[in-house]
Amino acid sequence: MRFDLTDLQLFVHILDSGTLTAAAGLSHMTLASASERVRGMEAQLGAPLLERGARGVRPTAAGHSLGLHARQVLQQMEQLRGDLADFGNGLAGQVRLRGNTSAVAEHLPLAVAGFLQAQPRVALELQEHRSEAVMDGLRQGLCDIGIACDAVDASGLDARPWRPDPLVVVLPAAHTLVRRVSLRLSELLTEDWIGLPRGSALQALVQKQATLLGRPLRWRVQLQQFDSICQLVGQGAGVAVLPASAARRHASRSGARAIALQDAWAQRQLLLCTRPGVQLPAHAQLLLEHLQAQAQTA
Repeated sequence: MRFDLTDLQLFVHILDSGTLTAAAGLSHMTLASASERVRGMEAQLGAPLLERGARGVRPTAAGHSLGLHARQVLQQMEQLRGDLADFGNGLAGQVRLRGNTSAVAEHLPLAVAGFLQAQPRVALELQEHRSEAVMDGLRQGLCDIGIACDAVDASGLDARPWRPDPLVVVLPAAHTLVRRVSLRLSELLTEDWIGLPRGSALQALVQKQATLLGRPLRWRVQLQQFDSICQLVGQGAGVAVLPASAARRHASRSGARAIALQDAWAQRQLLLCTRPGVQLPAHAQLLLEHLQAQAQTA
């Protein structure tokens, strides 16, 4: 099959507008030309892409699949145009790095600072994703390097320990358990909870462990930022589980206290990951070596 970018953009316009006429206009071509292109795509595929009706068109199963891939290709081409424009402005290279929330918020800003200072003409594309999406992005070639939690599947990747990332419970300073050296989640099941938004990996992990203990947690509020969570905990609105690195920075100045969690699932490790058998671009290899030198064993 040989679909060009004009074919793909036309098909996306068809899916978005629901009619060939509107899509032809958006694509700056005549209706006859648009119809001919669609027929040509269907002929190459050997299957219909659209179901035609009195009120417009809708995709078949094959058309739906083509639409998903077409959007990805067009998005990548747009990114390519932007990247190449940067090279025209004097950029020497670009590195794509993905990290989970804890890595991006707490570990990577300082870890990459020296690299950026040493490589002033290299751009770093740093994206925050759930650990699962970090691993999937590496497998799909959407990033050069990934940093994710060891609780997710790293099969098919080169993954090496990078930094400890244990979880702690954050309590109000006046809480009855605040003088304890460590706690278990089972001791906190009846508390009101403050957490990250639904869908975050940390939120899902804590909820799963509570469910395994037979008592889903009662979430009072869910916030995007670690410091906001600590502020609410400090005001006595509930308790939270956070990465120890975040709790160290935010808890004490918010009137909260961080207590170690004894549970085995809370003893997390961040992994530095790449795709095996893939030669990294030169600047990505330099960043990988820099991050390896920034690894911490304890």
